[in-house]
Amino acid sequence: MLDGLRVLDLTMWRPGPYATLLLAGMGADVLKVEPPGGEPMRAFGGHFGPLNAGKRGLVLDLKSPEGLARCLELAADADAVVTGFRPGVAERLGLAPERLRAKRAALVTCSLTGYGETGPLSGVPGHDVNYRATAGALPPGGLPPDAVDLPLADMAAAQTAAFAITAACLRASRTGEGTHLDIGLADTLAHWVSTAPPALPSRDGVGPVAGYGVYTCADGLRVALGVVSEEHLWRAVCAALELRHLADEPFAARISRVRELDDAVRQALKGLPGDVALARLEAAGAPASAVLDRAEMLAHPHFQARGVITDAQDGEPRTGGLIPGQAKLSPAPALNQHDGQGWLPRTRA
Repeated sequence: MLDGLRVLDLTMWRPGPYATLLLAGMGADVLKVEPPGGEPMRAFGGHFGPLNAGKRGLVLDLKSPEGLARCLELAADADAVVTGFRPGVAERLGLAPERLRAKRAALVTCSLTGYGETGPLSGVPGHDVNYRATAGALPPGGLPPDAVDLPLADMAAAQTAAFAITAACLRASRTGEGTHLDIGLADTLAHWVSTAPPALPSRDGVGPVAGYGVYTCADGLRVALGVVSEEHLWRAVCAALELRHLADEPFAARISRVRELDDAVRQALKGLPGDVALARLEAAGAPASAVLDRAEMLAHPHFQARGVITDAQDGEPRTGGLIPGQAKLSPAPALNQHDGQGWLPRTRA
């Protein structure tokens, strides 16, 4: 879908690389620039490889006249330039958006920073947990220091950036006018939180309605149930768990009697092995899912069938495409693998 779009990737770590990974997955020609010695994320192979699949790569010292000149030359033929520098660093390097667009008016530039390039917090350092905290996006009680959690702010802002870059490039193709996109990681989560109602007070482990939450089976397998207002889904859970005497409880009663009814569901699942519980729930048409860890997710046939996860290489499945039907991504480039190469032709077979 983005075949022929040229994206110069000057980012490191996670937000920028994931944004450009999404663009590469839709066909964009992404040229990744790394500093001498390579991006620090290369030390974490399990991170670098999946985040930089489908890209070509070269090394440039942006602090040298030669490296800066080559970067500006590539930017002059690009459609978008993505950076992940702290506010003010691009200007000090000689890569201010205005300078980049001086030779190509239709160029789209995008910066990804923690709190954005302006505002009272723009100069404050941070990482994912800080942005989530500021945006009101941490769970009640926060996260323990040893929590291994999905970097929500990183991924959310990256997806916002990919969407905004695509929209800006579409506009540029129509008008010949580029633009600068100032994407703040905290901003994305603040926007998400602002569209959701305030969280309900904790009710000691009980969800908002009976049959909604995570439950533990007899063998320790955890099962997620997703019943909300739908009467047929509640009846399906009751049928699967032999709670037919509760099947006709209306939605209002399932809210007012949430603890009593949810305890009945919890006890029924606690008395069944996980595979038996899941088989019964699936057969009844209930909204039930096993709670998987990362390894189990990677091996799940659903995501492999969808192409989200592709064939294993070196014992580790590879990240595929986010949109079904797109071309498979090549492995992440070796350090400076595409030195001396420029952009691919606009029209490719």
